[in-house]
Amino acid sequence: MASEFPDFRLGAVLATSFTGTLSERHGTPVERIPTPQRLVDWLAVNGLAVGSCTPAQLDLARELRESIHAAATAAALQKSLPKAAVRVINDCSFQGRAAAILTTKGTRLWRLSSPASVEDALSVIAADAIDIIAGERDGQLALCASATCRAAFFDTSQSRSRRWCDMNTCGNRQKKARFRANHGKPSAAAGSS
Repeated sequence: MASEFPDFRLGAVLATSFTGTLSERHGTPVERIPTPQRLVDWLAVNGLAVGSCTPAQLDLARELRESIHAAATAAALQKSLPKAAVRVINDCSFQGRAAAILTTKGTRLWRLSSPASVEDALSVIAADAIDIIAGERDGQLALCASATCRAAFFDTSQSRSRRWCDMNTCGNRQKKARFRANHGKPSAAAGSS
């Protein structure tokens, strides 16, 4: 069933990976969580398994996603954070019940309430967004250089000079476009190999 939907674009930072569930925001948008079950799938892949999701919870998740995107974009541009976005992020952070758990490998996992709800998972995502937007982690928010994407991402590279939200998608498209521009358009036979 999942094959009928676009693949998830997973990243190392939970909050910005979540905003990537809507890509190509300035082109032809690609919704990667179009159904409640697809949100359940995304949460499970990211270690936040919940049993079910209602349409209202999917709406709340999308509202949080767009609020994180708006606040992260403003932070990347060093502008004031939108008040409405901050309110949604804070409300979602406060509404869930989740606890950070330290593993014996020295990593953090999240334990959601039992039974786990979408609100619990969203509280973890909101808390992650607060950490990166508030500058609590080593790295900086940046915007994808793709004119059709412009996704906010968290750059942890040493030089803080990453240009693409994802090298396998936006970066690769740019490299291909630059190659075609520099070498002329390949023939149909050459492009099919």
